[in-house]
Amino acid sequence: MKYELIYWPGLQGRGEFVRLALEEGGADYTDTALVPESDGGGIPAVMSVLSDATTDRPPLAPPVLRAGKRLIAQSSNILLFLGGRLGLAPRDEAGKLWTHQLQLTIADFANEIHDSHHPIASSLYYEQQKGAAKRRSKHLLDERIPKFLGYFEQVTVRNTQRGNWLVGAKLSYVDLSMAQVMAGLIFAFPKYMRRSLRDYPCLQSIHDRVFARRRIKAYARSRRRIPFNDYGIFRHYPELDQ
Repeated sequence: MKYELIYWPGLQGRGEFVRLALEEGGADYTDTALVPESDGGGIPAVMSVLSDATTDRPPLAPPVLRAGKRLIAQSSNILLFLGGRLGLAPRDEAGKLWTHQLQLTIADFANEIHDSHHPIASSLYYEQQKGAAKRRSKHLLDERIPKFLGYFEQVTVRNTQRGNWLVGAKLSYVDLSMAQVMAGLIFAFPKYMRRSLRDYPCLQSIHDRVFARRRIKAYARSRRRIPFNDYGIFRHYPELDQ
């Protein structure tokens, strides 16, 4: 099946969690973020889906995956759909639910990371909430990052199947997402992460092994991988990197 990922151009955002799964799974897909507006991509492609009054089950916001006649929104929900189809999730129900649970926890973490630089409102510029962002980022670095990374580190340690992954003995889509979170944190908070990485050897290993995989390595070096920038979830503001 050919898929279409519908997402905003110019940023990785939550669409990147889906892209990594599509790339690792060798899926045939189009990313509207990379398609010129003149060819049906870009912002008009997103707005066309969001404003379509004929859709019985409309999405609120991207990312949206078009799979045949289906429109599936929310990155965690998309990955639940793709996991089995791309060989990136366990086959048993308990394993599927556990993987989905971890992905939902990553989504919670991503929201908190985003809110460190936009703590008041997403509609305001960063410069309009810098004071609040500095306070929120301190809380993120002091309490929330250790809480989330500590949790995922223990999940990996307790994975009795000894695959050195988060779920079972094989890489799953949640490992891809965790590697993306680690890469994003290293970009956003390089000073903090240099001090902290030694506390999370399992997660560091997941990051390194994911980005060394043949398909992911090729993707990361290609023009399909939108670079980290100051428009997405992970933003580097030196004054917040304490």
